[in-house]
This record gives sequence, structure tokens and C-alpha cells, in this order.
Amino acid sequence: MLINLDGRRIYYDLNGPSDGQVICFTHSLASDGGMWAEQLPLLLNAGYRVVRLDMRGHGGSDPVAGDYTMEQLADDVAASLDFLSIDKVQYIGLSIGGMIGQAFAIKYGSRLISAMFCDTMPCTPEGAAGAWGPRMEAVKNANSVAPLADGTMDRWFTPAFKERNPDRWKEIHATIAGTTAAGYLGCAGAILNYDFIPQLPSVSTPTLVVYGSDDEGTPPAGNKKIAELIPGGRYEEIADARHFPNVEHPDVFNKIMMDWVNSHR
Repeated sequence: MLINLDGRRIYYDLNGPSDGQVICFTHSLASDGGMWAEQLPLLLNAGYRVVRLDMRGHGGSDPVAGDYTMEQLADDVAASLDFLSIDKVQYIGLSIGGMIGQAFAIKYGSRLISAMFCDTMPCTPEGAAGAWGPRMEAVKNANSVAPLADGTMDRWFTPAFKERNPDRWKEIHATIAGTTAAGYLGCAGAILNYDFIPQLPSVSTPTLVVYGSDDEGTPPAGNKKIAELIPGGRYEEIADARHFPNVEHPDVFNKIMMDWVNSHR
């Protein structure tokens, strides 16, 4: 389904009973709401209502030219929830989805019942420009994210995952390659220009941070920092997983997720 917002479209997927408590998912860079396919059935069977939002230029959502900010991306989430007449949610976001979640908690904290931030960071990491520069240049030169798909999959999953689940590997690889160049570059611009560390101690939302133990893209120190800065924040690791623990080890992730959302139902 599509939301028309300021002349552009935001894609969303909404499932579950109209009176169910809402779980709101946001995804990683170069992904879309489909990255949460392993979580959706369990939540629906438990009676939750689930909304999955695609970021600008990702999945079915239109891109916007230029660099984005985390606040703008959080505003997109708020505008989408307004359109859907959803007041409060339990929020789950991974990677940039977790960064957007932090921005949302800072600006729209009264709309959050709980937050679960996964494999993310509280600020732009040191040396990020050097790491991101070649990737962004490759996307600009090709006007496509396809050149990054193989390397991204290597960062997101252990080698064992492709052998264990080749169809899902292929599906996610295709989603990366199909992300718009403008959406990728705009979101990369947001990742290179944010710092929530001064504001996180003011967040009152119950928060859980979940991290794949082998994820080098968002090292454990940054994830732990979020849990340390937010009062009452908790931290959990999932062993033998890289950037997508929810896909690589869904049974482990789902147990953590369901225990968390049920405790705030």
C-alpha cells in the first residue's frame, strides 16, 4: 500500500487485527520491509498488528534527491503513522532503522511503548567517511546499488547462511541490487552526519539493544553504548550472526523479540 506524502509515495505493509497493539518495523540500508519476513508470522499469531515501512528510495517508496537526515527519516515514520491513525507503537529497527528509531525516540518519545534497536550505532563512527566513500562512488558511477550487492551480503551474513538458506540469500541479494541509487546515497548521507549521544540519556522509552556477535559493520561498543546511555536500557547478543541476526538465526531472535514485546503489551 502507498501513502502520498508531499508529492512522493511511502510504501507500507499493514497486517493483523485492527484492535491489536502495533509493532512498527524499519529496515536497514539497501533493504526493505521484507527483511522482517521471519518475524511477521509469530507476531500475527500472537494477535499483534504489524506495520512495515520502506524508507525513501527503498522497496516501494519513492526516493528524494540529496542527502537525508535521521530527523527527516523519523518524520517520515511519524507521518506514516499519522496517515494510518496509529498513535503508539512498539518499535523495532535494524541498522539505519535503529538509528531512525533513536531519532524517533528523541523527538516522538511519547508515541513509543517500547523500542528494540538492532545492530546499529549511536553516532557516525570514526573513519566512516573513508569506509563509505568508495561504496558511494561506486553507486554514483553505476547509478545503481548492484555493484555493492556481493560485498554487502558478505558483511550481512556468515558463509554458512548461504549454504543453509540459498533461496533467502538470493532474495535479499536482489533487494540490495534493486535499491535506488538516490535512496542509498541519501540514507548514506544521513549515516555520515548524526550524533545522538548527548540526547540518549533523556530518552524514557523502555529500550532493548540486540546485536549479532560477528557484525563488524556496527561493532559491539556502539550497540552497548546505546543501552548504557538510555536509562534502564538492556543489551543482548546473538552468537554466530553478522548484521542480520533476525534472518540468520530467526528462532533465537524471535524468542528475544517476543519476550520483549510481550513484556510491554
